[in-house]
Amino acid sequence: MNNEYAKSERENIEKYQAKGYERNYKVVQGALVDVDTKEIFKPEEIFVVKEYRYEGMSNPSDLSILYIIETNTNSKGTLLIGYGPTGDLDASEFFKAIPKKNYSS
Repeated sequence: MNNEYAKSERENIEKYQAKGYERNYKVVQGALVDVDTKEIFKPEEIFVVKEYRYEGMSNPSDLSILYIIETNTNSKGTLLIGYGPTGDLDASEFFKAIPKKNYSS
């Protein structure tokens, strides 16, 4: 899959996995956790390389954000969260706590 203008979450996840962003993360109690290694990261230890926002094709209220992430330990991966009325509030608060300087422009 070599589509520079990938339109689905899966396409972008696969695109970044091919670039070495292979870790999977989740937000637990205000921290980012590597699903496999259980390594824990605080907001200031996270660098958001890119983010993609999606709206469901059949249901416009089906909203999600894909974050492409690097950490201070050179761990690289992705995290897909829901946002909007049915979104993950803990994850949203975590990403708001990441310093603005840690977001790529």
